[in-house]
Amino acid sequence: MGCRRLRQGAAESTASLRGFSCLASKKLTFGLSSFHQSGKGLLQVMLKQVKQWKSMCKGLVLGTLLTTCMILLYSYAAPPHQFNLQEVPVPYSCSYKPAHARNVPRINSSHFSSELSKICTPKEDIMFMKTHKTASSTILNILFRYGQKHRLKFAFPNGRNDFYYPSYFDRSQVKDYRPGMCFNIICNHMRFNYEEVHKLLPEDTVYFTILRNPAYLFESSFHYFGRVIPFTWKISGEDKLAEFLREPHRYYDPSGFNSQYLKNLLFFDFGYDNNLDISDPKVKEHIKTIDEKFQLVMLLEYFDESLILLKDVMCWDLDDILYFKLNVRKDSTVSRMTGELYERATNWNNIDSMLYRYFNATFWRKVERYGFERMERDVEELRRRNDNMQSICIDGGHPVDANAIQEASLKPWQPLGERSIMGYNLKKNISRKHRKLCRKMLTPELQYLSQLGVNLWITKLWSFLRDLLKW
Repeated sequence: MGCRRLRQGAAESTASLRGFSCLASKKLTFGLSSFHQSGKGLLQVMLKQVKQWKSMCKGLVLGTLLTTCMILLYSYAAPPHQFNLQEVPVPYSCSYKPAHARNVPRINSSHFSSELSKICTPKEDIMFMKTHKTASSTILNILFRYGQKHRLKFAFPNGRNDFYYPSYFDRSQVKDYRPGMCFNIICNHMRFNYEEVHKLLPEDTVYFTILRNPAYLFESSFHYFGRVIPFTWKISGEDKLAEFLREPHRYYDPSGFNSQYLKNLLFFDFGYDNNLDISDPKVKEHIKTIDEKFQLVMLLEYFDESLILLKDVMCWDLDDILYFKLNVRKDSTVSRMTGELYERATNWNNIDSMLYRYFNATFWRKVERYGFERMERDVEELRRRNDNMQSICIDGGHPVDANAIQEASLKPWQPLGERSIMGYNLKKNISRKHRKLCRKMLTPELQYLSQLGVNLWITKLWSFLRDLLKW
């Protein structure tokens, strides 16, 4: 009986213990579950806060970026505040030191059959009106090298690579300008304003510029600047150039942002209204004015002949005009101008076409005065010397795609959204005699400007934003 009660008590005790254990287990499970739910809720709150912080950070970054973009656009569009500058006469010449006169062969095939000599003095006061899409960057490289060699003073823009184009040029835009200062060379992009340029440079300054067949200039400009001209964004189809030329008045807005790039761009660069009617008497008057102000108007289609004429006008040596073609586009990006497209582009840019025809005629009169045989001989020698420098300096002997350029210092500026501009790789183990010259001849415009001391902070900021946004 006692044993039975003992066993019964033990069983009850075991059952009670099991019940307690089960209850404890349930409470523990409930506690853990509650803790888990509480922790999960806390984690969700924390994740929500992190997302809010991320959103705030993104908004802050975006706001900063947009503000920077607005400042950048304002800096690009707005020229510096112009004060009434004191009128201080500039000396007749601003040459650093008297240039030595030298004998130069002269010939006029119309009147002479033998070479004559003249004594001339190399020109060091120079105004190059840099037009768009006309190989003008190649000419800039020639001028940069000449200026460095002869220790000449450049009139450079401040903070960027142009004089607040498309605003008219003003002396106050020149870096460190003070009235009466001497400058030898001005050559960066500007919208020409003769009165202001004339007040900046000495009286003996040689003015020259370069033109291009307007149809091909239009094609190049449309490709290069198309993405920064808002009214072109609505053009549909794969061949936007052909579509635009089919109905230009449907798309073109004379007051649109950057509209100057798509109609009579040359005429606009010279400071005139590019939307004048072709029959307006002002058109011919302005062309005559350009002829009076500029001693030489070069033609891209006859680049080597133009350089020989430049050498003659400047009384320079052949070494001074050696060059490599800079800012060359890949052939695959060039639109083929069929007969119909060519005619439409020519007619659309009718003022530029008149301008080009006029100076094409004056160009060949200058060649005739120079002497056709002499010109042919000098062009042949220039090309031979250029080919020789190419074999000395350029790795592979030809330009390469942007992605294949090895040195950042030799990479050219690219149009928005593309990498169509080619560049060069410098050969290894170039002789000491040619090492510096080779690098200078291959250096793109922006890098060369930096080397000459120009602070391109606005241009560099724009470049940084483009890279950041992958434009």
